[in-house]
Amino acid sequence: MRTPLPHAIRKLLRLAPLAPLLWLSPANLAGATTDPAASAAPAAFNVRSFGATGDGATKDTVAFQKALDACAVAGGGDVVVPAGNYLIGSVQMGTRTILRLEKDSVITGSPDMADYPMMEIRWEGRWQQGHRALIYSANVDHTGIVGPGRIDGDPTVAAPQNPRGAVVLEPISCNDLRWEGFTLTQGGNWATHPTYCSDVVIKDVNISGNRDGIDVDSCKGVRIEGCNVDTGDDAISLKSGRGMDGARIGKPTEDVLITHCNLQGRSFACIGIGSETSGGIRNIRIEHTQFTSSRTSAIYIKTRIGRAGTIENISADDLDVLAGGFLQVNLISSGNANTVDDSVAGLPGYPLGKNFSFSNVRVACTTLVDVTKISTEKPLQGLVLANITGTCTKGISLANITGAELKDIKVTGFTGPLLATDNATGTGLEGAVKFVAPPARAQRGPRQ
Repeated sequence: MRTPLPHAIRKLLRLAPLAPLLWLSPANLAGATTDPAASAAPAAFNVRSFGATGDGATKDTVAFQKALDACAVAGGGDVVVPAGNYLIGSVQMGTRTILRLEKDSVITGSPDMADYPMMEIRWEGRWQQGHRALIYSANVDHTGIVGPGRIDGDPTVAAPQNPRGAVVLEPISCNDLRWEGFTLTQGGNWATHPTYCSDVVIKDVNISGNRDGIDVDSCKGVRIEGCNVDTGDDAISLKSGRGMDGARIGKPTEDVLITHCNLQGRSFACIGIGSETSGGIRNIRIEHTQFTSSRTSAIYIKTRIGRAGTIENISADDLDVLAGGFLQVNLISSGNANTVDDSVAGLPGYPLGKNFSFSNVRVACTTLVDVTKISTEKPLQGLVLANITGTCTKGISLANITGAELKDIKVTGFTGPLLATDNATGTGLEGAVKFVAPPARAQRGPRQ
């Protein structure tokens, strides 16, 4: 039985490819030009017309901000970044603005922390003081960044934790956000962090770095398509707030489609759902995606007691898992714990999982499925594993699950039983041996 797609995701699937935005603005503003042959062409604001040098040494922050502001004030258009290397500190985008990175253009983040002002940001699921992103926007609509150029974040200003360093791209409370066809690198922090945004399309973007690639935080209506993400942490992470702060606000991440991507998480997961899940995660669809490698699992659904929240309607189909584990679910003891938790007390603080479905998966992996760290107080309600083929070194372990459905599991190469269960009910569980949890061991560090 394949879980039907929610209506919002079916709507996302019908989205047409991105087209040039046809916003008009006055041509008499300094630095703005329009194409006389195409009256519907967007106004263009070339950063060099506002004083940018593009020599890689002179800071072009002021010129970029002037161009971005002129574009927004004029009613929208394209801020054009021609070939060159532009050294900038943090800048802010306005409404109806597309930052267009032409061929051989590179935006390089300044290494000076003073170029990234302190402000209220969301970090690891809570609102607190931190440094503003290299490219920041808030409370604006119809914005985007379009390639084929490149954006390089500076690892030294990214690395600090508390207060948080600067991420590269961070839109907050924005609607109709489009990123397409550019390359982004980051060192010591998350690369991109859309927060409280809706109608988000991230298409054909290449991201590399040592921390998370795309962190979707309490957003609605997100499509991630054709992206190559190679990171030292989670390639894509879906979040919704942490502990009582996130539960009190109650903004879920919902209606997300991840399709035709190539993902690699060298230290953690390719797709991490969590660890901040207190506002809820729901209606997530993953399809036609290749997981090149992961240190943990291709898909890792992770949170801990005290975080609360419901994670529901997670479906995946047509996946290739080339290394690492395939699927891991931990609703008890995983997730970031390097700052003090503001936990949700008692049974309401126990996370709940509902309706997880994975089908048509080809694997050459280590552990196939580990869904054992689930509380007896709130068992996982519904897990479908269907048509899984290939090789693995360890089979399937399930505990505290109702409504499991396993069928057409055809894998070889594993040691031990194919299926081990404890307190699991459903179909396709015949022949399972008793699952016995391994002895507890010290965790390897606060970040999981």
